[in-house]
Amino acid sequence: MPILNFKGRNIYYQVQGEGKPILLLNGIMMSTKSWEPFVSTFTAQNQLIRVDFFDQGQSDRLTNSVYTQQIQVDVLFELIKELKLHKVNVVGISYGGEVAVEFSIQHPSMVDRLILFNTTPYTSPWLLEIGYSWKNIAKTRNGESYYQATIPVIYSPRFFTARQDWMKKREAYLIPIFSNPEFLDAMDRLINSAESYDARERLSSISAPTLIVSGDEDFLTPLSDQKELKQMIKDSYHIIIPGVGHASMYEVPHLFTTLVLGFINTNEIHYQV
Repeated sequence: MPILNFKGRNIYYQVQGEGKPILLLNGIMMSTKSWEPFVSTFTAQNQLIRVDFFDQGQSDRLTNSVYTQQIQVDVLFELIKELKLHKVNVVGISYGGEVAVEFSIQHPSMVDRLILFNTTPYTSPWLLEIGYSWKNIAKTRNGESYYQATIPVIYSPRFFTARQDWMKKREAYLIPIFSNPEFLDAMDRLINSAESYDARERLSSISAPTLIVSGDEDFLTPLSDQKELKQMIKDSYHIIIPGVGHASMYEVPHLFTTLVLGFINTNEIHYQV
């Protein structure tokens, strides 16, 4: 099992395939396992790097700790050095997108291209209140209540209604996980780590060509917030997917992979026409 030793703690990661490296960063509730449906497509012509942040998946839990997303940025820096890579293409969604933004600001020479799905430039009062409600429900240790508060809102109403069989399977899978106090405490720490996130004054320093992808029915990181990324990142493009919510990779998986691989693998970003 590949493990990065980071200051005496273990970070789990996976590397598969060959070609231009794609560093794929989890949303807050995700882990490396969440990306299994995409592995064969992403490794057909590329090297895929997946990593569990602290308090995710198979990486160590930072129990009784208070930290910010900076620790996750530092983990990525050490992981890329460990893999002896000079540059990577960074793809992040939601929480992972925020870490990707910070990494791209702090280590521009290590980022070839940047793709941000359902990512906000800062933790807004709206997002703070959502986080507070999730933390309060976590205290009940009721997995069903936690599921009801966190999962339906990440999907568009159309997808949630049309894919009831799939949603019921997700519910059966997730409720036992959401009933685990260790998971809920880890989620609390991850939510806390994002509370101070605010990259708005530094986004102009991102030098990598950037693709921003939004769902127009994203109720966690609203479209208006995501449009700020386009305004502030100089070399950026913005795609808005109609009728899609916060979990765009699950709602439109074919389009998700097409956008990632197309943006990363095209030889040129700027064409002379």
